[in-house]
Amino acid sequence: MLTLASKLKKEEGVRASGMASGPSDAPHRVSIRDRLLIKDSCKVLFPDVNKLHHFQLTISPDEGYYLGGKFQFEIDVPEAYNMVPPKVKCLTRIWHPNIAETGEICLSLLREHSIDGTGWAPTRTLKDVVWGLNSLFTDLLNFDDPLNIDAAEHHLRDKDDFRCKVQDFIKSYAR
Repeated sequence: MLTLASKLKKEEGVRASGMASGPSDAPHRVSIRDRLLIKDSCKVLFPDVNKLHHFQLTISPDEGYYLGGKFQFEIDVPEAYNMVPPKVKCLTRIWHPNIAETGEICLSLLREHSIDGTGWAPTRTLKDVVWGLNSLFTDLLNFDDPLNIDAAEHHLRDKDDFRCKVQDFIKSYAR
């Protein structure tokens, strides 16, 4: 599992053991940016290290309805990348208005052609995909244009019961 936290710990361990030397080896300070990135709990796993175009991303939201869950996504980067978007599927069962029970994801940047002009463009990167998926749990959570209509209608009917059902799904499938 590749995480920024493990990378920073490794770097600090190397410095502490005295393996590095020279004027640039003053005590290493972790930037605020790096500390925030550690907090943005996203982890990448490469099931086959010989296939870097196929990997799994785990997102652990730190706020909102999905707090406490660990949601796994499978990402396949096609041969025609960056002209076409990566294929992304949610592997974790989830009660979410923008993720179908079969794992399809409604996120405009994953569409090759989008009506609103926010779809995939060759200037987009995998970082945009990671940020977009992470945002599906907070600011891109969209109840007005749902893929899972039942989840969106459930939220409109009873927000408290929706929250309870989301937490039940997390306890059952996203730990």
